[in-house]
Amino acid sequence: ATCSTVITVEDNEDPVIGCPSNVNANTDLGFCTAIVFFTDALAFDNCGIASVLQTAGLPSGSPFPVGVNTIEYTATDIHGNTAVCSFTITVTDNEPAMTICQDITIQLDANGDATIVAADVDGGSTDNCGIAGIAIDIDTFDCSNVGSNNVTLEVTDVNGNVSTCIAVVTVEDV
Repeated sequence: ATCSTVITVEDNEDPVIGCPSNVNANTDLGFCTAIVFFTDALAFDNCGIASVLQTAGLPSGSPFPVGVNTIEYTATDIHGNTAVCSFTITVTDNEPAMTICQDITIQLDANGDATIVAADVDGGSTDNCGIAGIAIDIDTFDCSNVGSNNVTLEVTDVNGNVSTCIAVVTVEDV
């Protein structure tokens, strides 16, 4: 007597995938991005790998913006099982603004007073990611300030970096 049996072998085991480690980078000098290179994810499977593809994020060698950037890879085995891994590229702006001061001369008014704003002593300050604000430590003058006065210009960029310079404000009583 004989009999026959159908045995179906299935591959239900997902592949094993490994991503590169998280990356921390500073912005490239003069830019609000960092060019970052990384290796592709690696995968193996008991029956064989069909593909390992980057499925999210910018490709290696791209200019990554300030902040946390997530890169994701998906591995698919020859039977359609998949596994996903991800890692982050964190770009930090540590570059302070280029603060440029300009000296100015002002005259007291008929009441013996004068007022300036930060833009009056800013000589064209710039930043790789943008300037959030400018401020000065002295903005009002009177008769006691006739002559040269050192005014500190403080420039804060959009990522919180602060830089300063000194402008000379010459006060005249005319």
